[in-house]
Amino acid sequence: MIRIYSVAGLISNTQTLIEQRPFRSPHHTASGVALVGGGAVPKPGEVSLAHRGVLFLDEFPEFPRGVLENLRQPMEDGVVSVSRAAGSVQYPARFMLVAAMNPCPCGLYGQEDDVCICTPSQVLKYRKKISGPLLDRIDLHIEVPRVALDKLTEEYQTETSSIVRARVEYAHICQRKRFGRNPIRFFNAEMTMAEMKRWCAVDQNVQTFLRQAASAFRLSARSYFRVLKVARTIADLGKSKTILCDHVAEALQYRTKIE
Repeated sequence: MIRIYSVAGLISNTQTLIEQRPFRSPHHTASGVALVGGGAVPKPGEVSLAHRGVLFLDEFPEFPRGVLENLRQPMEDGVVSVSRAAGSVQYPARFMLVAAMNPCPCGLYGQEDDVCICTPSQVLKYRKKISGPLLDRIDLHIEVPRVALDKLTEEYQTETSSIVRARVEYAHICQRKRFGRNPIRFFNAEMTMAEMKRWCAVDQNVQTFLRQAASAFRLSARSYFRVLKVARTIADLGKSKTILCDHVAEALQYRTKIE
């Protein structure tokens, strides 16, 4: 990380350590060069500045479609390649993409307590700004309904952040042990096909269930294997050594298409 920020000119000569994972949140007017890197003298973009951290893109469909399409290669490969006449350079880009968007231009589509003023064609046009191949590379699709005003002040008995943190840290420890001393692989999402055959092996019942679900939901090959990786992580969070049907079923719930 220190080298990336040094090349980008975002760090002083005396600083030798970055103590926190990066969190980058570029505005939706950011250019393709700003997002993935480039320029006459190639410099790292936001995807590299978010290496091993979070890249948060708010108002996701408001980014130009061409800019968003630039995310596909680094999301798949974990690196950005910038080629110029004088040569080419590669920057690391293993980041967690977190994207947020409204369900429609007015933001009220699907709300039970309000009326959406958008036409069906407007809703479709808005959502089509995010291409299918890009959506296919996002593992978790979660719809968050608006919270009613009278419920904002209610008190709920929920898990504390410390409890959730402990569960996540346990899953991280499991994955670090799983990949041993591999210098570039830390988490389940980064597994190769060979590693998946070893660590995501399932019994016949789970295999049958997964195949039936893949057929019913018309999952692409990429989605199929991403569901399996998510199921492996859900199993880790539940302290389960094997992937069960319940883990696969939960992972499938996060593959809902934006239509």
